[in-house]
Amino acid sequence: MTVSEQQAVDALAHVRDHNPHAGQGSVLLDIGDGVGALVVTMPEQMLGQEVEIESEDPRVTEELVRLYAHEHGHDHDHGHDHGHGHARPHVAVVPRPLPGGGQVACLVFGSLPAGRYTLHEKGSPEVAMVVEVPDGRVLETTWPA
Repeated sequence: MTVSEQQAVDALAHVRDHNPHAGQGSVLLDIGDGVGALVVTMPEQMLGQEVEIESEDPRVTEELVRLYAHEHGHDHDHGHDHGHGHARPHVAVVPRPLPGGGQVACLVFGSLPAGRYTLHEKGSPEVAMVVEVPDGRVLETTWPA
C-alpha cells in the first residue's frame, strides 16, 4: 500500500506543526541488550495521526514519555497529559521511503525496552493492538484493519 505524493505532503504539513523534524530522513534504531524497536505499517487514511504506546509496566511508560518527548509549541515538562487524559508516549504516522521507490505510511518507535505493549489511537482508551517487542531486534507488523 503505497502513499501518493499529495498524501505525503498533506500528512507531513499537519505533523510538522507539532514536531518540525517528523518524517525527515531515516530513523535511528537504538536496539540491543534488552531493547528492541517497533515498525508498524499503517493504513493510508491514518497519515498525520498519532499513535500512543503503553507498557504493562507504568514505570516503563513514564520513561518512554521522556524518551519520545517533542516540542508542543509551549514550555512544560512532559509529565502531564496534554489534555487527552493521560500521559502516553506517541509518534506520528508519516510516509517513509521504500527500497526501489514509493512510500508507505508507517510509524516507528526506534527504541523500546523488550516487552509487551498496547497501541492506541491518540487519546483513545481502546487498545488497537498488542505487540511483543523482542530483545535486540525490530518487530515489523501491520495495523489491524
